[in-house]
This record gives sequence, C-alpha cells and structure tokens, in this order.
Amino acid sequence: MRRPSSSFTVSVVGLLILLGASFRTAAGADPVSHEQARQTLQKAVSFFRNDVSASGAYLWQYSADLKLREGENAATSTQAWVQPPGTPTVGEALLEAHLLCGEPFLLDAATAAGHALAQTQLVSGGWDYRLEFDPPKRSGWQFLVDVQAGANRSSKAKNVTTLDDDNTQSALRFLMKLDTVLERRDQTIHSCVEYALASLLKAQYPNGAWPQRFSEPPNAADFPVLKASYPETWPREHPKLDYRSYYTFNDNTIADVIDTMFLAAELYDAPRYAAAAERAGDFIILAQMPEPQPAWAQQYNANMQPAWARRFEPASVTGGESQGVIRILMTIYRHTGKEKYLAPIPKALDYLERSQLPDGRLARFYELKTNRPLYFTKKYELTYDDGDLPTHYGFQVSSNVKPLRQQFEKMLRETSGSTPLWTTQRRKPGNSNSLRHDVRQLVDSMDARGAWLEDGQLKAADSDSSQQIITTKTFIRNIRTLSRYLAATK
Repeated sequence: MRRPSSSFTVSVVGLLILLGASFRTAAGADPVSHEQARQTLQKAVSFFRNDVSASGAYLWQYSADLKLREGENAATSTQAWVQPPGTPTVGEALLEAHLLCGEPFLLDAATAAGHALAQTQLVSGGWDYRLEFDPPKRSGWQFLVDVQAGANRSSKAKNVTTLDDDNTQSALRFLMKLDTVLERRDQTIHSCVEYALASLLKAQYPNGAWPQRFSEPPNAADFPVLKASYPETWPREHPKLDYRSYYTFNDNTIADVIDTMFLAAELYDAPRYAAAAERAGDFIILAQMPEPQPAWAQQYNANMQPAWARRFEPASVTGGESQGVIRILMTIYRHTGKEKYLAPIPKALDYLERSQLPDGRLARFYELKTNRPLYFTKKYELTYDDGDLPTHYGFQVSSNVKPLRQQFEKMLRETSGSTPLWTTQRRKPGNSNSLRHDVRQLVDSMDARGAWLEDGQLKAADSDSSQQIITTKTFIRNIRTLSRYLAATK
C-alpha cells in the first residue's frame, strides 16, 4: 500500500487539530478557569443585588427589562417577597454559596438580604408575604423598626405575621443561619432573630399548635386543651368564617414551625425552642381523629374539630397534609427519642392505605365519618364527583403511603439520635465532567448585564404569550453550580 505523502499527513493532522478544537468549543468541553467562573458568579450576584433587588430583597420573576415584577402577585420596584423562592430563599442560597467557596461578595449580598428582612419585620414578630421599602408606602405596615423609631401607625396598618406557605419560618431559618455565620456580631440581624423567636413562642397555643397567621398572642382561656372529635353536623356551604386563628396543618404550617424551632435549639443551644417543638408534637397526638378516620384535618377550630378554611377547603380529613404530619412525627422522634411520637403512625398509615383511590392516589379531602372523597366543581359547589374540578388546586394527591411505611419500619429498627441540622463547615465537591459542562453553559449563556434569560410568563404582563424573563429559581440554581465549581477548582 502506498504511504501518504508527508504533506498529506501534516494536513490531516492539522485538520484533526482544528476539528478537535471546534468540537471542544461546541460541546463545551474546554474547562472554564477558576477566575472566569469567579467573575461570572460575581457579575451575576452584582446584577441581582444592584439592579434586580429592592433594597437587597427579591421577588420571584422579572421581565427581561425589569419593568414588570412579581412574587405570587404583581409587585413594584420597591417591593419584594418572603414566601419561597423569595428573599429568604435567595439569601440562604447566597450564604450557602459563600460557605462553599468562601467569596466575601456572597456574604455581603446575603447580609443585605438579611437586613432587608430586618427592615420589614412586623411588630407582631414575623413577616407578611410582601415587603415594602418605599418610605411613604411603609405607613401601611407596622414595621418594627419604624415603630421603634417613633413612627405613628394606624391600628389598621398591616401587622399580621404569616406562617402559611413557609413564609415567616423560611425568613427566620435564613436569618438564624446568617446570624451564626456572622457570629452574632451584627446586632440588627441578631435582635431581629431574638424578637421573631420570642414572638413565635408567645403565639403558640396552650395545646402546642400554631395558627396560620397571628397579630398578637392568643388568650389562653379561649383555646382549651382538647382531643380531636367529630362535630355533630358541619356546613355543606362555605361559612365564610375567619380561619386565620385555627390550628393549622394546611401547607405544612406547623411542620415548618417545628423544623424552625429545632434549628433554633441547635444553633443557639437553647432547650426552650426544642421544648416548643415537642409541645407541637403533643398537639399532633391530640389532633389525630378518632376511628373511623385516624388521620388529621387541614385545620381545627378552638373546639378541636375539623373546620372550613377557604371556600375550597371543607371540614374534612385530609389525605394530603396527613402524610406531612406523619413525616414530622418521625422528625420529632429523631430529635427526642420519645416513642409516643411514633404511636399515632401505624393507624394513620393503615387508614390512608385503605383510603386510596382506584388509581392509587389519595383524595385531598374525605368526608367526616363516611370517608367519601369530597370535591368541588369549577363553580365551587361541594360534590362527590371529580369530573369538574377547578385546576388551581390539587384535589387528588400522590400517595406516599408505601415509602412512609418503609421509612417508619426502618426507624423502628434503628436507634434514634439527632444529627446536626446545619453546619458552617465547607464541603469541597468533586470536579465532575457534568459540573464542568454546566459551568461552561452558564458562562456562555449569561448576558452582558449578568442575567440569565429564559422563556416564561408573568401574571403582570398584558399578554398570555411567553416572553423572556429572569427568575430567582434559576439564579439560585446557577450560583449554587458556580460556587460548587469554585470550591472544586481551588
């Protein structure tokens, strides 16, 4: 066979080199340098803090030009949101990224988010969904710092601490972690945490529960300690009562407070917070319904009976939140080693298992005593038929009975013992090929400002069509990826 000429060999080699270079660039295989990744992270954080945030606080979504902004609802440029993935979620991501890679600008941005929460803490102790930083508009809220500074506020000014949707709890968990990293030297942050924790303790009911929302501590005489029971009758139409003071499992409200209290006990070495979490566990035991439905309701009135909340949340036993209650009982057991917190679980699991729908799911609501699944029509009429359901709410939910039972049985075989809930120690991740690829994509897809754009929709927009938006979820995910890469390439 004739050998190729040397010139041909050289040209082939050159072509292969060129093709290889092109392939590496196209496939994103060329590694991003440590410094380039650091600059990308700093640029993204700077843009979010200086251009996107309102005084260091964050919403959920923004139009590409930042003219439209929203949390759960539309917002202005001087407003931010608490409910995840709002300000506490962004702040905690910045803090965790700092602990991972050590960059000071991350801690600075996290601290700014913490100060923003301190500026919007209510006199009642926690937070509303919405944060306001425009001075004239702040008169509509009883913000603690303003009142302490001598500002006069109307009794009608907003002062309702919200525990729904992990609102105040997420803010407090982030602030406690930030306070720990700052070694309690930032008096603004530390005082904010102490005030919030004290308010949560005062808001706890005599039976150990917490409400969905509160503006002042409860009058103990109005809330006797009782075991759960069935009402003789219950309304078939929405009674339109104020449900904010009800004992509330809905959206895992009490579970989120329990997690927050155990974290406080750990970070501040303060048994009183763990004791409050245990009292909540005692409430859960009291709140388990008698046979034939030994699970839990979404919310209970002061007579410890299931009660209506919103127009699509009837007095019932819930297949949804009951699963979350079982999980939090196991969490309390892990922290305390007290078997009384496991005792309600077997009957609840058996009940949920026999209540599964033909497709294996669970109904969100089961009629009291009869255990028939309850639904609503799109006109919010109570029915047993699931053929005309509103689409904004999950009236049928996934059943996790089997994995919950496995988790419970495993727990019975193991020795209880609490592990640290949070640590400030940095963990260096492995520098995997997928991580390098992800970082390459993040560097290449960032715009000149430091933003990552994506297709999406805003409620605040006039059109239902998709547009380019900026989201806190994507920002959080991307700074975590970049900080992992920085830690791995040190």
